[in-house]
Amino acid sequence: MLVSIEKDIKLYDRIWAALIFFTRLPFWRMHQPPKEAYETVVEFWPLVGWITAPIMAVILFFGPRFMPYDLAIILAILSRIAITGALHEDGLTDFIDGFGGGGNDRKRILDIMKDSKIGTYGVLGITFYLFTFYKCLSLCSPMNAAIMVIAADPFCKMLTSQIIQMMPYARTAETAKNGVVYKKFNMRGGILLMLQGGIPISIIWYFFGLSYICITVPGIVLYFLYLFVWKRIHGYTGDCCGAIFLMTELSFYITFIITHYNYFTN
Repeated sequence: MLVSIEKDIKLYDRIWAALIFFTRLPFWRMHQPPKEAYETVVEFWPLVGWITAPIMAVILFFGPRFMPYDLAIILAILSRIAITGALHEDGLTDFIDGFGGGGNDRKRILDIMKDSKIGTYGVLGITFYLFTFYKCLSLCSPMNAAIMVIAADPFCKMLTSQIIQMMPYARTAETAKNGVVYKKFNMRGGILLMLQGGIPISIIWYFFGLSYICITVPGIVLYFLYLFVWKRIHGYTGDCCGAIFLMTELSFYITFIITHYNYFTN
């Protein structure tokens, strides 16, 4: 039965579901995919990076011609937050609140993450994240910051997508915040993910050069975050996915700055 349902979900339905789910852009006005399509949105999560990353890159590159570079960086960050509806940032604050205040109590961690209120841990975490993100971009020239964003955004979404393969969902569909439990993807889904996340970073690698460690470090960060989450709640949630994406992406930026500092600050 599950196999037949999956076959009935057309490719464009899966794509539209991902664009509707991961952004606040009015894609829902153009097409309404079936509910089952939302269970496969992770397969096209990196594709959303093909929207957010170029928009950020354009602001970072052309913005300094009309405004101070610091302001262009802030507008670039805000553009992604606006497009995604702060979906990932909300996940990060809930993640830090839950794991920071829940101790080793699985139920308490999950309850805190589901609570709409933001606690002290979440405020400190999102503040530190945004400051570090801003600082990484400010250390680069406008062109190099744009290049870094285009490489990192889809790649780290692709990387984080592996979480749903590595462990089960920690809640049920009835208790999920968005009412959706993601399906594990098959080989075709894995290939699609690899193309979405791999093409942008491969182009950057070919034309501008990129250290291997920039790809290795986010993978290591992902693995240790997986171990941390598995030990505490024995599964993932949507908040975990959003938080892990932002943390792996931030590790990419930090590694990029460290390994290319002398070149990319010229």
